[in-house]
Amino acid sequence: MGRAFQNRKESMAKTSDAKAKVYGKYGRELYVCAKQGGSDPHSNLTLRGLIERAKKAQVPSHVIDKALEKANGAGGEDYALARYEGFGPGSAMVIIECLTDNPNRTIGDVRTCINKCKGKLGTPGSASHMFDHCAIFAFDGEDEEGALDAMMEADVDVTDIENEGGRITIFAPHTEYAKAKQALIDAYGELDLEIDEIQFVPQTTTPVTGEDAALFEKLLDMLNELDDVQNVFHSAELA
Repeated sequence: MGRAFQNRKESMAKTSDAKAKVYGKYGRELYVCAKQGGSDPHSNLTLRGLIERAKKAQVPSHVIDKALEKANGAGGEDYALARYEGFGPGSAMVIIECLTDNPNRTIGDVRTCINKCKGKLGTPGSASHMFDHCAIFAFDGEDEEGALDAMMEADVDVTDIENEGGRITIFAPHTEYAKAKQALIDAYGELDLEIDEIQFVPQTTTPVTGEDAALFEKLLDMLNELDDVQNVFHSAELA
């Protein structure tokens, strides 16, 4: 219990340009998710969770609908998942997930951000071996045993479960996402999930202070400004 994890950073959109970036990133992710698993959220639970997150981020319905309609059409963009790993200021580990139609452009942009902030781009596996790739669900509740029973009955390999401050958080391997989500639906029906994501959770955190902390914040801001970047996970404990 008491396991720390880093949620995906969702900065408050203060300008129309910032909102457009948020809408664009969700639109791209929705398109790819629907293209791969189908555009029906009832049968594609990953898409269902993504639509719910988009709505919570105040992405307009027309943006969501357009992405799904686009996925139903023939052809379209050919986006691929690209994942980069490295080390930021203070030697904290960073994992950057992208959706790109031009890997050469994307890795160049990511490398520029990391180099400008005195970090280092690593090889595949250089950071991810120190993270757990988890499906995470969090919702209001007190009955930890009931939630665990629901997971066990569905044969979900739960790796951790927390009950803190009236919120239950369930961790499972990322490969168990759909099964765990269906188990929650079967047990609770329509459930308002505060967290419904697949994330890289650091096994340990690295304290980052002073100038390194400021540089790390700058790195996160620069990466989140890139259109191709979807998620940034890290092990930094900023102070």
